[in-house]
Amino acid sequence: MISAVRDLDAWLAAADPAPWVVETSGSTGAPKRVLLSRAAVLSSVEASARRVGGSGRWLLALPASYVAGLQVVCRSLVAGHEPVVLDDHGSFAAATAALGDGPRFVSLVPTQLHRLLTTDADPLRTFHTVLLGGGPADPSLLARAAAAGVRVVATYGSAETAGGCVYDGYALDGVAVALGSGGRIRIAGPTLFEGYDGDPALTADVLVDGWFLTSDAGRLDDDGRLHVLGRVDDVVVTGGVNVPAPAVAARLRAHPDVEAAEVLGVPDAEWGNRLVAFVVGDVPLVDLRDWVAAVHPRSWAPRQAVAVDAIPLLPNGKPDRLSLRDLA
Repeated sequence: MISAVRDLDAWLAAADPAPWVVETSGSTGAPKRVLLSRAAVLSSVEASARRVGGSGRWLLALPASYVAGLQVVCRSLVAGHEPVVLDDHGSFAAATAALGDGPRFVSLVPTQLHRLLTTDADPLRTFHTVLLGGGPADPSLLARAAAAGVRVVATYGSAETAGGCVYDGYALDGVAVALGSGGRIRIAGPTLFEGYDGDPALTADVLVDGWFLTSDAGRLDDDGRLHVLGRVDDVVVTGGVNVPAPAVAARLRAHPDVEAAEVLGVPDAEWGNRLVAFVVGDVPLVDLRDWVAAVHPRSWAPRQAVAVDAIPLLPNGKPDRLSLRDLA
């Protein structure tokens, strides 16, 4: 981790550096190598600081090889501080103390925030801002953080946008958000990547007329606030019905006996695809179906439930969807 910090420090100071290469998580297939210019990264750093209203020293709690970790390192270095690396300390509290005085910042994924609110919430209260990304932020989790006195800003973005570029639903300064066919989210602005290393065809597919065509669907409020509905391919067609899997997963996570949940569609001879719930918690399938059907159409209820000890995660904290699909 220290070598990554040194490499990024040198990259930021170089006269004319080549793009930094960030690999995507590969949560739904083969990882892609994203080319980020220094200008794009710095545009994101500056816009983020303006939006949260401050800058300072950052705690690196995510792998520096992924874009969220890259941005933590760069934000801290631009502010004049070497980041504190969580793995170098025995606990989150010890790492927080090592940050010293001044504004403190950290980026977390929902699983990390959930665990810290449960076991070690006091240090979180000392942070100026906790950026939350890497997956959907359930309203119940955000409510828990607010009740605990923790300032959380939910972010949306990807490696292709140099990290989070939409904060609490609103685009950062200089970033444009629009919806394309089927509600597909499009993003433009100075934080966009230059292309995929070694894959010009895929680059041409997603970088069109200055817009990055994401793999996510969304909707915009009248005031321009973006609501991310999930990946375009997260809409599972089962029995002829279009079911947004993230909405079902969010409902399952609200069950009092469910600690964590993810929902995927898997091929099925009868249904075309069957909706499968992967649940941490001892809840019978019939109860899960009734719980979903209480607020959504009955056709959205999962056809199968797989009990797991924990949701498998990739190194960046996102659910390992391929591993989950194998379990079904």
